Amino acid sequence: MYNSTAVPSLYDAIDFSSLSWAEQQWVSWYSFIGNPVLATGLMSFLMHEIVYFGRCIPWIIIDAIPYFRRWKLQPTKIPTPHEQWECTKQVLFSHFMVELPVIWLFHPMAEVFGMRTYEVPLPSLREMAPQVALFFVFEDMFHYFAHQALHYGPLYKYIHKIHHKYSAPFGLAAEYAHPAEVAILGTGTIAGPLLYCYFTSNLHIFTMYVWITLRLFQAIDAHSGYGELPWSLQHILPFWAGAEHHDFHHMAFTNNFSTSFRWCDFIGGTDDKYRAYAKRLKEAKKMAGSSKEQQAEIERKFMAEVEAEGLRAEAQVIRDATPKTTKVQ
Repeated sequence: MYNSTAVPSLYDAIDFSSLSWAEQQWVSWYSFIGNPVLATGLMSFLMHEIVYFGRCIPWIIIDAIPYFRRWKLQPTKIPTPHEQWECTKQVLFSHFMVELPVIWLFHPMAEVFGMRTYEVPLPSLREMAPQVALFFVFEDMFHYFAHQALHYGPLYKYIHKIHHKYSAPFGLAAEYAHPAEVAILGTGTIAGPLLYCYFTSNLHIFTMYVWITLRLFQAIDAHSGYGELPWSLQHILPFWAGAEHHDFHHMAFTNNFSTSFRWCDFIGGTDDKYRAYAKRLKEAKKMAGSSKEQQAEIERKFMAEVEAEGLRAEAQVIRDATPKTTKVQ
């Protein structure tokens, strides 16, 4: 039970006996830190790091267990410990150099937009669910257009190319990116809640935390490299993108620019190669019969063709972004 005698003035009007256990812990945290800006910044950054690396750990373990290779989308490409460590260092650099300053200053920015932060009670599930759903849709649309822009010559060559280092991504690589890309695509994650809050004056930062947690889960799972696991969400929600959808983007370089859903790519026609590949692969496997060895060989062949085409497309983008030099006569 919370000790009401230690409550600072910002909670003077609260009846603590009416608060839930979670709400009492919320009050305890802000009271313990004593400074709402510091309390929000510290909690936000710790939450982000714990969720991100906590969600990556299961995929690191799965990559180390051969049993799960049957569900690996590109089974011949398993990240090595060295690759995972190099990836982790770049991710931590972006977290501390780009995300930390934004997170640390989020409390005053949120209050400018009218967001509730230290206040209790916390929002109910009924209140949060439609808000989080809206944030998913907004972020997916923002990411779709921003991601395509990052495939434009100079933006790709100098920024987005880092993220495409791995043609077979893995969980830790979700935020393996140039700091500028982290800032650009991260805008879609926080802009939705801030705009919603500005126009409705009805959003609690706790809802923001729920949204960020789910968004991190989505991003990490989409980069996991395992799209056919029995519990994969796209088996339940056909419009969910998932790892299989995004893995093709890393392999083919083009197509599938969305994050969470398949709608924008379908409407924009930027999944044509992906759908043609899936149809062709399905038909070829059907003709191969029940032989798993033959089916696996066909899939390896098709993947090699797609990856080779992707490398050519990437090379062309880089060539187009390279200034042409003329010889002096």
